Amino acid sequence: MTSEGSESKDKTASNKLLDDLKYNVEVAENVAKEAQRLPISEATPLYEQLLTVYPTAAKYWKQYVEAHMIINNDDATKQIFSRCLLTCLHIPLWRCYIRFIKKVNERKGMEGQEETRKAFDFMLSYLGVDISSGPVWMEYIAFLKSLPALSSQEESQRMTAMRKVYQRAIITPTHHIEQLWRDYENFENSVSRQLAKGLISEYQPKFNSARAVYRERKKYVDEIDDNMLAVPPTGSPKEELQWMSWKRLIAFEKGNPQRIDSTSSNKRIIFTYEQCLMYLYHYPDVWYDYAMWHANNGSIDAAIKVFQRALKALPGSDMLKYAYAELEESRGSLQSAKKIYESILGDGINATALTHIQFIRFLRRNEGVEAARKHFLDARKFPNCTYHVYVAYAMMAFCLDKDPKIAHNIFEDGMKRFMNEATYILEYADFLARLNDDRNIRALFERALSTLPLEESTEVWKRFVHFEQTYGDLASMLKVEKRRKEALSQMGEDGASTLESSLQDIVSRYSFMDLWPCTSSDLDNLARQEWLAKNMSKNSEKSILPSGAGFLDTGSAGLLSHSNPSTKVVYPDTSQMVIYDPSQKLGILPTATASGLPANPITLSNPASVVSGGPTNVFDEILKATPAALIAFLANLPAVDGPTPDVDIVLSVCLESDIPTVPSVKSGATPAQGSAGPVPTTSDSCTSKSHAFSNSSLKHTRDRQSAKRKDYDRQEDNESTTVQSQPLPKDFFRIRQIQKARGATSSQTGSASYGSAISGDLSGSTG
Repeated sequence: MTSEGSESKDKTASNKLLDDLKYNVEVAENVAKEAQRLPISEATPLYEQLLTVYPTAAKYWKQYVEAHMIINNDDATKQIFSRCLLTCLHIPLWRCYIRFIKKVNERKGMEGQEETRKAFDFMLSYLGVDISSGPVWMEYIAFLKSLPALSSQEESQRMTAMRKVYQRAIITPTHHIEQLWRDYENFENSVSRQLAKGLISEYQPKFNSARAVYRERKKYVDEIDDNMLAVPPTGSPKEELQWMSWKRLIAFEKGNPQRIDSTSSNKRIIFTYEQCLMYLYHYPDVWYDYAMWHANNGSIDAAIKVFQRALKALPGSDMLKYAYAELEESRGSLQSAKKIYESILGDGINATALTHIQFIRFLRRNEGVEAARKHFLDARKFPNCTYHVYVAYAMMAFCLDKDPKIAHNIFEDGMKRFMNEATYILEYADFLARLNDDRNIRALFERALSTLPLEESTEVWKRFVHFEQTYGDLASMLKVEKRRKEALSQMGEDGASTLESSLQDIVSRYSFMDLWPCTSSDLDNLARQEWLAKNMSKNSEKSILPSGAGFLDTGSAGLLSHSNPSTKVVYPDTSQMVIYDPSQKLGILPTATASGLPANPITLSNPASVVSGGPTNVFDEILKATPAALIAFLANLPAVDGPTPDVDIVLSVCLESDIPTVPSVKSGATPAQGSAGPVPTTSDSCTSKSHAFSNSSLKHTRDRQSAKRKDYDRQEDNESTTVQSQPLPKDFFRIRQIQKARGATSSQTGSASYGSAISGDLSGSTG
């Protein structure tokens, strides 16, 4: 009992670990780190569970096999390599395999050397085209060079073997292709300079081509993350980026950029697909593309093997199963295809309706009418058989077997089970329309509408009305339309409006396919008016539809805010929207609070109001906090209509301007008057009628700056400035827009001024 209890606990813990590992990359990394710290006997279960979830994770296989190599467990090492090498085409893992082979055969003399050589050839046959395989080529050449040569014949054989490896390596686009070429030149020159000249000139163009392809290939390979674990697609940006990167690399290899023979080119394409599947193992489209590439190149058997591997990786993918069955059927292997369909069906109880339909079609194509009919009769008995199966088989009998009577009987049999399925009713009506059976179509609509729930009858009513509009007389058309309105009026609160006739009814009656008795703008207007009328009828007490241009500004906001709740759409309050126009001479000024911080904004819709009073004091308060140096800088800026000036112009103004400096004085000092004339005090500036920058004032300012600069030097000892407590404004370009607007008004009085309420130094009059 104790041993059974411990086994049960171990099994429970193992299942829990598998659940935690299930495509959780962070947990997988933690488990791998934990296994690395444990003895191999305790780490083996962790590795096995880890590799069950991530069978193509080469780094985990490498970590697992190295743990066995450390303790010289050769049998376990060989067994692990046999499980992972052919599915994980990863250079570090395969180099670990080469190290193991060398270690096992180092004391076996000539036999061991031959085994090692075969291991190198085996590795390069799979990974020789890898862009990172350069060190492997170099290691193989070094191994051949180290082999002893007891006779001139053996020396000649060794040189020939090295030459062949070099010549394969230098035409392979790898990171070490330049180094390999230099080594090859040195090798040939060391053997025979005369022979080297001919061989080097022969392989020089091939090397140049491989080097050019390497540079292009590297651009694609650099986009690939080789540390990514194979997880099912989640749609994350990183996964999509990797998917696109692999697609681009595969397309590049398919283009055969090096213009090599088809066998070598196909080998590279196969290698790229195999490496791609290490990371996109759960992507069915990659498996399908790989299989179909084999099939299109005439390798049907290779395509079959890819599909078999794909279904092992993605056993729940019906798409791949259908594609696999299609390939088997296309090559005449009907029994294999039938087995695939039967594997999808299972016992039939849990099979989907689509599976039954596809199997019926397969049987009809390959085994005849009776086989398809037999399976249909069996499929009807399953509880999950939907109306789709009836429709599919009925249309098959009608179109393929040319038997409308059987098709009609199938539809009628289905009515017993699917009377409340609106879609089934419509499919049945389409079938009767093909038979020109207008009497039974009307009877079908009447029968269905008498039993269908009201909320599910909309489409049936629509089809009934369309049928009468197309094939009925005017009386029957109007009668059905009236009945439809009466029925649908019971569904919503706007029953009275639904019963009213509208121009939409005329459009519906007298249109055909994409032909309409009105223009597209008329259609839009009618749809809009119908929607507005529906909402107006609900909110007539709360809002009245205005007329004229003001409708969109006031009426639409009320209508949208009180729209039908059933639409489940929340509309914005358009009455609060402000349209941005850079050319508009408007502004928004913050009003100053007692603390000096801006409060609610004041919209300047009329620049003249700023001059006449009201917000003028607010603007003065802002200017009080503006230093004279900043005012001088702003005065030199060109006029800007929008909020964003040209950076180059601003920088040029900064470089050309001679910005005055305001000396710091003791608090409370009274400004003195210089020889240039009286300087206005702070109070004088605050009572000024205008503070805007007009174009004339800007020009006048620039003309007087050189004379003013001397006055600043003479006033340096006795000039003072009142320190203001208000914070600096944040958007000086907005201030300049306001100033320009005010300048336009002030210019009518024949005066213009600019400067700060702090110093008042740069003030002047044009009068």
